[in-house]
Amino acid sequence: MDNRTLLMECAKELFYAKGYDAVSVQEIVERAGLTKPTLYYYFGSKLGLLGKLVETKFERYLLQVQETVETGGDIRATLYRLGRISCDFYEEDRKFYMLMMALLYSARENEAYQKVRPCFTRLYNSVVQAFERESGTLGNMRGRQRQFAIGFLGTVHQYLLLQLETAPEGEAGRIGEEQVISLVNQFMYGIFT
Repeated sequence: MDNRTLLMECAKELFYAKGYDAVSVQEIVERAGLTKPTLYYYFGSKLGLLGKLVETKFERYLLQVQETVETGGDIRATLYRLGRISCDFYEEDRKFYMLMMALLYSARENEAYQKVRPCFTRLYNSVVQAFERESGTLGNMRGRQRQFAIGFLGTVHQYLLLQLETAPEGEAGRIGEEQVISLVNQFMYGIFT
């Protein structure tokens, strides 16, 4: 593993365990067995390191979401694919996923929140686009595309957060197709279907 990647992985581990604000540059470089000038050379600052970590790990997820929305099709199939992509993103690196969720729910003036906010704005706008695309076929939407996007993202991400928190230690296994289908159906029809 090269020094740049090592620094990002060590930072991710520490940010996940302690929170972004509680981690110092010194802790990151000590964990990596490197020096502060090395971190500054690659990233310029702790915030720059966070930015590169987010860009590297979150960008592929965002591109998959956008590609799915642009492909279009039946809203149920689109939501299923979006749910599956989100579950795969979560399963690929649970610590990074949890770090992103923690940063999303942090103080609005926090520099780390400001760094991740554009990613979540892009995610939200993509899901709004999926509902806007289907507004003509879903008669009950009536201008509520943004509300539906919030509801869908909330359903999926809250499920994933609680999946990790409620699973027995070391047993947060793969989220199966039936679970993703059930999530989409629950969103589409509510709990009474």
